[in-house]
Amino acid sequence: MTTIETTSIPPYKETFSLRKFVRANGTQLGILSVFLGLWIIFILAAPDTFTKPQIYYAFMSTIPFFAIMAMPLTILVIAGEMDLSFPSIMAIGLVVFLLTYFQFASILLSFAAALLVGLFAGWLNGFIVVRFGIPSLVATIGTQFFWRGAVLVLAQNKNGSLAYAMGTPLYNILVGKLFGVFPMQMVWLIVIAVLSWILLNRTRFGAHIYLIGDNAESAKLMGVNNGRVRIQAFMLVGVVAALAGVIASLHVKFFWPSLGEGYLLRTLASVFLGGTSVFGGVGTIFGTFIGAFIIGAIEAATVAVGLTGFWTQLIYGLIIILSVIMHSFLRRRME
Repeated sequence: MTTIETTSIPPYKETFSLRKFVRANGTQLGILSVFLGLWIIFILAAPDTFTKPQIYYAFMSTIPFFAIMAMPLTILVIAGEMDLSFPSIMAIGLVVFLLTYFQFASILLSFAAALLVGLFAGWLNGFIVVRFGIPSLVATIGTQFFWRGAVLVLAQNKNGSLAYAMGTPLYNILVGKLFGVFPMQMVWLIVIAVLSWILLNRTRFGAHIYLIGDNAESAKLMGVNNGRVRIQAFMLVGVVAALAGVIASLHVKFFWPSLGEGYLLRTLASVFLGGTSVFGGVGTIFGTFIGAFIIGAIEAATVAVGLTGFWTQLIYGLIIILSVIMHSFLRRRME
């Protein structure tokens, strides 16, 4: 009787390849390289500013106001859409917050009302774009003016104090100090960035976002409900914009009718500098996160080297233009 000897084949283990790692993460590594390179330049150009801890504490206190909105906006832009109404949604969310508080004297109820209005505003944007086939750029320009007008009418073009919110649990959770030192708005930025990354990279929704942005017709043929996914992406931007409006106002303990207007360019520049293509299908949350801090540092560096703050507007516009040109060039090469 013949016996057959069997030998077990050891499981295949893929060895680490630096070349494959760089190829797979080229965009993120490139953005990180730009970030580190610019930081070195900033330190050399303005050592009195960028070698002191105060500037980094200021970054953690102020950058989250626009960086928080850049996270869901990245998801929307990857889907091939755009939202220019989020600054006005910030303001209308805060107006509803104030009106609800004056009516019911409940901070938590006011916060919930603000988020619901942001969610509705995002849904309205998505509904207009999907139902009527209007380009999102045009639709959200219209809703931007609509919500800003609503803010001016409801607030009667008056400023308002939020000093009564100081010391409340909501205030401490949103803009207080973690361990008495770390700004809570930075904690919220990290939380929203992580959740956005998980949503984009570990869920079916995120896969559908990339599919729609890359080729909407192909996504539809694969069974993706393009309209529903796009509306959900708009709703994400709306609810997070309302959250950002509450956080920004609580931080300064003040409301003003033009709330949010100064964040439009900074938020868009963060998204595009982070490697997200305006044509859709390409982008990462990590890139936007780094892009937001580059934008914040550019503003500080511009003032530190003796230039006026108006130069930052020029730089933001240049970043957006160059980003669109670069992605247009890469898209043509791929075709």
